[in-house]
Amino acid sequence: MSLESRRDVGVPDLTARVVRASFPKGTPAIRIREALGPLFEDESFAEAFPRRRRPAVSPGALALVSVLQYAEGLSDRQAADQVRARMDWKFLLGLELDDPGFDFTVLSDFRARLIEHGLEEKVLDLVLERICARGLLRAGGRQRTDSTHVLAAVRTLNRMEFVGESLRAALESLAAAAPQWLTGVVAPDWVKRYGARIDSYRFPKGDNARAEWAEQVGRDGFSLLQAVYAPDAPTWLREVPAVQVLRRAWVEQYHRDGEGVRWREAKDLPPARNRLSSPYDLAARYGTKRGSGWVGFKTHLSETCELDAPHLITHVATTDATVTDTEMTEVIHLGLAARELPPGEHVVDAGYVTAAHIVTARDVHRIELLGPVGADTVHERLADGHIPQSAFHVDWDAKQVTCPQGTTSVSWSDQRRPSGTPITQVRFAAADCAPCPRRGDCTTAKNHKWGRTLTLRPREQQQILWQRRTEQQTDEWKARYNVRAGVEGTISQAVRRTGIRRTRYTGLAKTHLGNVLAATALNLIRLDAWLDETPLGGTRTSHLARLELTA
Repeated sequence: MSLESRRDVGVPDLTARVVRASFPKGTPAIRIREALGPLFEDESFAEAFPRRRRPAVSPGALALVSVLQYAEGLSDRQAADQVRARMDWKFLLGLELDDPGFDFTVLSDFRARLIEHGLEEKVLDLVLERICARGLLRAGGRQRTDSTHVLAAVRTLNRMEFVGESLRAALESLAAAAPQWLTGVVAPDWVKRYGARIDSYRFPKGDNARAEWAEQVGRDGFSLLQAVYAPDAPTWLREVPAVQVLRRAWVEQYHRDGEGVRWREAKDLPPARNRLSSPYDLAARYGTKRGSGWVGFKTHLSETCELDAPHLITHVATTDATVTDTEMTEVIHLGLAARELPPGEHVVDAGYVTAAHIVTARDVHRIELLGPVGADTVHERLADGHIPQSAFHVDWDAKQVTCPQGTTSVSWSDQRRPSGTPITQVRFAAADCAPCPRRGDCTTAKNHKWGRTLTLRPREQQQILWQRRTEQQTDEWKARYNVRAGVEGTISQAVRRTGIRRTRYTGLAKTHLGNVLAATALNLIRLDAWLDETPLGGTRTSHLARLELTA
């Protein structure tokens, strides 16, 4: 069928009769079709497809199948088979029972077109618009956000494996693209050293032997690069992607000077955010969180959490593994505003909250950012008797601070951190602090040149920070914040139903599209459960935990 001819005017009569007779109680696909009608029209994706071309598969149908395959954990081939075999899918798609479907390779081309034309978010936008039209989703109210790691679709390699595999991948590409040229370049022992995947290689034992092996790989890599960039070499060899990866990897991993090729020490490596972690996925990065490390990405899911409406995912953000939650708070608020679904109250964990975020969310986005902030010092977190910053009286206009004992500061210095954040350093004189009876509760500084030192944020941020630290100790605030725990269930459902914790594709853009499709699938699953009046699942408790609770 051609792009222009695809008009979903309803479920064909024969399809409707057979499906309803076969499934009198309905299925999720049937209920979604009856509740929302045709979800995706071809016109919504028209900019990604040429108007004048040979007959094509409906983009609207491909979008819906792409969502369904995440809802049921199917591969492209399995999803295409289901279109031909499943009557309830034909009902949802509005197809005749004898519709032959399409070849599974079309799904990959469809995803590539969405990314090329910046339409990764389109499927989620359209579903949310349809749900809003039914009155089940609206701006305001409460939403909550959390993130989880996403493993890249590549092996995790240590540094030795990485450099060896990068060189092997370049040799493999050149062997396929320019075999005659490469024959005159490779050394006799290269085939033995790089013929098999490096992760199957048994590295020499001992630090010195391994360092020598790594430097040998470095010399081989530089020899290959020198040959590729020689004046008599074909210039197109430099454009081979694996060669470009090799060149970048060698800059990051090796020194080369008059003394030869040397393995970089850890302190000389580029930051993890700028350093390649795999020769096959250039966007994947090595990240750590709570002591766990992984190579890949992070995804942030935001969902509604009202008691009288289904809990629906309203925003999906995907980053590399090194981007912190703190960097994403403003991005999420801007994304929700663009979708015209900003919350009145946004509940998050401490990773998303700073004083600046609270003020910006309130003043710019009209959002109350509800999340805990940290104590002002390590000593305050550890000792109840420690005198906190909030016990000091700050006269912002006079630029002077008075301590609880009545002593005034002697230094007020406006500065900036390396990140550009404005701060104020306030110091008290050592002569005033040394004889103070509460010095031990105020400061543990061993340098007696100065007394207590305070680091203050800008006035409005500092005041909101002190206010939040006081509020979050109350039972009322804790009761409001309890709703955040529910987002852990969303992460769990996304992992179990859609496999969101391991990407199917390489690259950040493809991974983000997969996360959006997974979130859209979860929304359809949750909407069906809401319409079917299926109660929310409870928190699972192990048998051992039940024994403790009983005791």
